[in-house]
Amino acid sequence: QVQLVESGGGLVQAGGSLRLSCAASGITFSINAIAWYRQAPGKQRELIARISSGGSTTYRDSVKGRFTISRDNAKKTVYLQMNSLKPEDTAVYYCNVPGVSAWGQGTQVTVSS
Repeated sequence: QVQLVESGGGLVQAGGSLRLSCAASGITFSINAIAWYRQAPGKQRELIARISSGGSTTYRDSVKGRFTISRDNAKKTVYLQMNSLKPEDTAVYYCNVPGVSAWGQGTQVTVSS
């Protein structure tokens, strides 16, 4: 059974930084791509970053240059470094294994202006 546990969220002022973590179990972590999504109140969940098994990364335009996704296969963990945070980044952040219908509880990120 795939389990995903997100952590690292919090309250930060605009311009600040946070690093989110996603710990995965129940999968052969190293061969899977991992993605980060976010969902703001009243909005649909949106894909913001993805990292392939080989380390290739893609980003949503609104976070390019500010967010960095990375992975540590030994720790079975994916990270999302978020810099230059904006109030519009406020959302619950989730990680996901593409093709697997499993979601963690998410971690709340709140950016104050």
